[in-house]
Amino acid sequence: MPVVVVESPAKAKTINGYLGKDYTVLASYGHVRDLVGKDGSVDTENGWDMTWEIPADSRKHLKAIADALADDPNLILATDPDREGEAISWHLQEALTKRKALKKDTPVSRVAFNAITKKAVQDAIANPRDIDTPLVHAYLARRALDYLVGFNLSPVLWRKLPGSKSAGRVQSVCLRLVVDREMEIESFDAREYWSVRAMLETPRGQIFEARLVALAGKKIDRFDLADATQAELAVQAVESRDLTVTSVEAKPATRNPSPPFMTSTLQQEASRKFGMGAKACMSTAQRLYEAGHITYMRTDGIDMSPEAVTAARDAIAGRFGPEYLPSQPKIYKNKAKNAQEAHECIRPTEMTRAAEDLRLESDQKKLYDLIWKRTLASQMEAARLERTTVTLRDAGEQVELRATGQVVVFDGFMKVYTEGRDDDAATSEDDRRLPAIHEGDDARKVAAYADETSENALIRAPSDAVLGQQHFTQPPPRYTEATLVKKMEELGIGRPSTYASILSTIVDRGYVRKEGNRLFPEDQGRLVTAFLSNYFRRYVSYDFTAGLEEELDEVSAGDRDYRDVLDRFWRDFSAAIGETSELRITDVLDKINEVLEPHLFPDKGDGSDPRLCPNCGEGRLSMRTARSGGAFIGCSNYPECRYTRPFAPPGGDDGKAPIGDVMLGVEPESGLEVHLKSGRFGPYVQLGEVTEETPKPKRSSLPKAWAPETVDLDRALQLLSLPRHIGTHPEDGAPIESNLGRYGPYVRWNKVYANLPDEEEIFTIGMNRAVEVLAEKLAKRGQRGQAAAPLRELGEHPENGGPVNVMEGRYGPYVKWEKVNATLPKDIAPEDLTMAQAVDLIAAKAAKSPKRKTAAKKPAAKKTAPKKAAAKKPAAKKPAAKKAKDAADGA
Repeated sequence: MPVVVVESPAKAKTINGYLGKDYTVLASYGHVRDLVGKDGSVDTENGWDMTWEIPADSRKHLKAIADALADDPNLILATDPDREGEAISWHLQEALTKRKALKKDTPVSRVAFNAITKKAVQDAIANPRDIDTPLVHAYLARRALDYLVGFNLSPVLWRKLPGSKSAGRVQSVCLRLVVDREMEIESFDAREYWSVRAMLETPRGQIFEARLVALAGKKIDRFDLADATQAELAVQAVESRDLTVTSVEAKPATRNPSPPFMTSTLQQEASRKFGMGAKACMSTAQRLYEAGHITYMRTDGIDMSPEAVTAARDAIAGRFGPEYLPSQPKIYKNKAKNAQEAHECIRPTEMTRAAEDLRLESDQKKLYDLIWKRTLASQMEAARLERTTVTLRDAGEQVELRATGQVVVFDGFMKVYTEGRDDDAATSEDDRRLPAIHEGDDARKVAAYADETSENALIRAPSDAVLGQQHFTQPPPRYTEATLVKKMEELGIGRPSTYASILSTIVDRGYVRKEGNRLFPEDQGRLVTAFLSNYFRRYVSYDFTAGLEEELDEVSAGDRDYRDVLDRFWRDFSAAIGETSELRITDVLDKINEVLEPHLFPDKGDGSDPRLCPNCGEGRLSMRTARSGGAFIGCSNYPECRYTRPFAPPGGDDGKAPIGDVMLGVEPESGLEVHLKSGRFGPYVQLGEVTEETPKPKRSSLPKAWAPETVDLDRALQLLSLPRHIGTHPEDGAPIESNLGRYGPYVRWNKVYANLPDEEEIFTIGMNRAVEVLAEKLAKRGQRGQAAAPLRELGEHPENGGPVNVMEGRYGPYVKWEKVNATLPKDIAPEDLTMAQAVDLIAAKAAKSPKRKTAAKKPAAKKTAPKKAAAKKPAAKKPAAKKAKDAADGA
């Protein structure tokens, strides 16, 4: 039986069902080889030779393929139809040849299919090809570049910028986008402007709103009404004049559907509509693809095969009627520069099957529904609209107001789907619907604004029919994953297959944090960006990174030699690395202070030194790095002056001024002063000052829910009194205490820690409640003879039997089967886990777990003549730790 190799077991199972018993379908479980994880794995001196290794967990998968080839030496490589898939096929052929599982005459063929359907798989098997060498060369170039940057630039960061973790060819440019946007927001200077609007009524009693667009014959631009005085005059001018409709202009318009999804647009829309991150989106799409429901999900292409277009048109006519079907199919042209990733768009494999027709998990159902609707909408009729503009003036033409709106004449594709909007896309006034209005109609003002509220100032006319409203220009919004992917796509940075991993990397490295749907740079991310922008400016340049991507695209198209690309890159990059060898940490920090000075120490406008310490009035403020990798602003007079504030502009921490040092009062028993201070890790209270006798006075961080301005002496003393003794446990008399820890409030007894839901409970919890909370924690752990209850029972293992359950663990939920415990990935919720995913996780974990070596049997002792029994020695006492282990093993 020919041996077919794919990447994943789920894909293997689906394909095996299509090919039947005449084929052996096996999974490689992703890449089977990678560069050796040490310096020198890419030889920059000898033609870019690379040293590969097979990781331990891949060896058994490779062995299974080699064993199968022993029965039938006919190999069919059916990995994914992109650069990474081509590379996996190449690696498999190379690795199997090295272990002599493939001989010179062994037939090896490469097949690729864009969808896992029976027809697509059988057609691919019937039309094999050779491995695409240019695609493999493009992969080798990218892998070498990423290795060279990681293994040469990261050590420079470690040595010159304490706490930094890594730098990457694309990740550092992506990080720069987030940091640059944050700098834009922090340096943004809001500008005030006003608008005036009126609520009007037609002679037929229908109400509509219009805005002031001209005053005294002059068109009003955005900033013409710059303050309340000018706005009030404009409100009075509208209030005091009668208005008549002078023109009604209605124009037909059409709105065309969006093209089908490619990788980047799918990630953007999933983020907009479901708040789904790029990684979660791709993971969900992967499962849909492997189950045969959608086409391949890593693509730059937006075109559809003729067969798919015909199927989509048939589904539209059947579901929505012939009026929604255009006379000719809609053709979408690929914008992709990179031909190797310009496969067909992401679409359903069967157009007639809606989400409700399939048995899918929650996330898969939502994403499939999105893909299905977008695909059908892309082949539907355009929506027909009528856009209306109404102009109103007074008799003397001193004021002019305008109302705009639209009517949907025919909904077309909008019956199925409309694309979401990013928050930086302004909502058009045209979206409003206007009543029937005729030229010459008088427009009477009606009271409607009496209850109008706003965070900004309002000016009301006495009639409450005219309203002036204050506005301020807004800074650019922080990136979401959707808008960041869109920006990277616009700049030509990265490729669809890499977006999800890049975003995950900058978050996992601690350079960026995600709050809600927004991306915020962390201190370390700012520092890394500042360092790279000064010492490796070219390599975090948007243009350079995009240009390098284009060169790699030329390699994949066979138009450029990948070694030439590597030669040119390495010549300049190695020189830039060499220039940093003499840099000292102090030089780097001085440079970053200089670069970030306008941001961290803005001019106060009064001629004073913005870097003068506000606490001692003598030292100068500068950026400092902490051992933990964070950064803060500190005084040069340390340790005499211990003033610190967060690594941000003054008052930049949520808009509140830094605390500095506030004396709250005196602790009655000791007579020591109690201070409220701001440190690098946030606000805290401290008892007394640092002295030679007391180098580390007692301190306590403020709970997250406590605003610094609400903390008085009593609250501070409460914190400083922690840990609080609650009582002794009824079982063993050991003390029970409550305290505030790194992960929030808790109670402790012996080595059992149980979290409390409310920080205030630290000071109020009694014995009964404490014992109950501790008992619940023990039960969850399965201690004291109580087995922990599963979060979910998935059923029997489909291959080996035995229950598969989802459990709650100390470090998060995990899958348990027999003695295998596999942690759930962060992007999979326990309630969404399927048995197929659980089996994959268990298999991966079992492959990683080292097998215990069985002890070699000792040779039997030779029989000798019995000797006189020696006097018995007393047994040596076991150490306490050994006793405990023996007891646990015996239990």
